[in-house]
Amino acid sequence: MRALVVNCTLKPSPQTSNTEALAGTVIAALRGHGVEVDVVRAVDLNLRPGVETDMGEGDEWPAVHEKVLASEILIIASPTWLGRPSSVAQRVLERLDAMLSETDDEERPVAYNRVAGVLVTGNEDGAHHVISEISGALGDIGFTIPGQAWTYWHLGPGPGPDYLDDSRGHDWAASTGRAMASNLVHAARALNAMPLPAPPS
Repeated sequence: MRALVVNCTLKPSPQTSNTEALAGTVIAALRGHGVEVDVVRAVDLNLRPGVETDMGEGDEWPAVHEKVLASEILIIASPTWLGRPSSVAQRVLERLDAMLSETDDEERPVAYNRVAGVLVTGNEDGAHHVISEISGALGDIGFTIPGQAWTYWHLGPGPGPDYLDDSRGHDWAASTGRAMASNLVHAARALNAMPLPAPPS
């Protein structure tokens, strides 16, 4: 089984990413279940605006799209900015939108029988809103969202330290992340054993 984590931090490499740090706890838990994990740092790529799988010369989304199709599990990891997902996360969701019109050999939308989860960091409240926005979009595209397939870290409203600057709340976020990984893996296994059929015509 494979998983893809798309880190939607605004910080290009090699800058330290708090979102990547929290994602590491979920990645470790997935690997503990025998899952192979790929990580994409979306801000490092030229992901052109649009809602097609390939937006032409120089567009690096098609390679990410192939990684999505090679995975049973997708995790979108985003910081909270102004109480909303990052602009990079929005770009990723817009590019995933192309999958609505793509089907497999059995006429199922290609996102069917894949599970997805959400991971959020930020020093302000709003994590549940970000989780809802991203989960709703992924569900529209056709991914299955298991119960409690999310984790987050924040220290309440207003400015404050980053995830890597303050150890408060790490145990809870890690514990929730391990539950998230377990729920994603077991839901993916269930769908593999009994796949969703194509939608009725």
